[in-house]
Amino acid sequence: MNGKRFSLNVEVGDDGADPLRQTVKLADELGFEGAWLGDHYMPWIHSGGRAGMVWPLLGVCLEATKKICVGPIVTTPIGGRYHPALVAQACATLDEIYPGRLTLAVGTGEAVNEYPFMERWPSWKERTERLVEGVRLMRQLWESDSYFDFDGRYFGKKQLFLYSKPKTRIKVNMSSFGEKSARLAGLNGDGLITTTARCSFQECRDVLFPNFDAGARESGRDPATLDKIVLLIFTFEGEDSYLKSARERAAGRLAKGSLDNADPRSVESKSESMSKEEILSRMHFCSTWSDVVELVSRYRRIGVTNVILPCGPDPEKMRDFAKEVLPHFHS
Repeated sequence: MNGKRFSLNVEVGDDGADPLRQTVKLADELGFEGAWLGDHYMPWIHSGGRAGMVWPLLGVCLEATKKICVGPIVTTPIGGRYHPALVAQACATLDEIYPGRLTLAVGTGEAVNEYPFMERWPSWKERTERLVEGVRLMRQLWESDSYFDFDGRYFGKKQLFLYSKPKTRIKVNMSSFGEKSARLAGLNGDGLITTTARCSFQECRDVLFPNFDAGARESGRDPATLDKIVLLIFTFEGEDSYLKSARERAAGRLAKGSLDNADPRSVESKSESMSKEEILSRMHFCSTWSDVVELVSRYRRIGVTNVILPCGPDPEKMRDFAKEVLPHFHS
């Protein structure tokens, strides 16, 4: 295993305020180093879905805890729901109150969340340009000690300034699912964040991480100083059982074109058209907790610095993670 510091986090979804607060509080008590909350305007899953506003939930969870880092997975400063200046202000305010405990991940967004706030749904290329420019503006707002002009294509403004500054340097982790986005994350981010639901172990090892490292070196930084964060999806179900439950849980969110589909009802229905092989390829199948420990170790060996385990607002699942997985990876 690599010698860099390694941590286990949990992903707790985007459920109601009280379940999330209690789940993140338990994660803090059990010794997890981070908890991630979904940032959605509309849910991926129409049936029984929820989508609370993440920013007040982050404050609620930080106030209820003592040590754990909390953040959105992921937020989108591309000028749809959020202007990057507002994301910068929200982050700075949270860091002012809870220094060093905000963990930030940003991405290009999905149509279910962004299209309701935009006149049109931009191409991936344009959304990427908006993201890179938005991150640059956020950093300048955090760091500038005087008014400045921002000469951007999408967010160009005269005489900008952020009065309430963060107390610590906020790291910006950038979402990536492919070669181009990984390189851009290396060029512009403090870390890369991805999920095995969209990128396999081989894709992480052979595509994402090498391109992220190349981008980091191109920007004059040592890749070893940056984070590689993976949301690790696994199940104890057998293939047949998982296939049935995955279709019922709207595996369509992983179907081709789902990121560009603005209607959760339509996204949910896509699961029926996905092939068996397509659905099964998105999942790591485990039989025992030893399998899970080895799976985490495999990702650690290829350079992952932070594994996120998905539990939702489920206290029992989190206790299982803490008992069966966490002790193997204490720094």
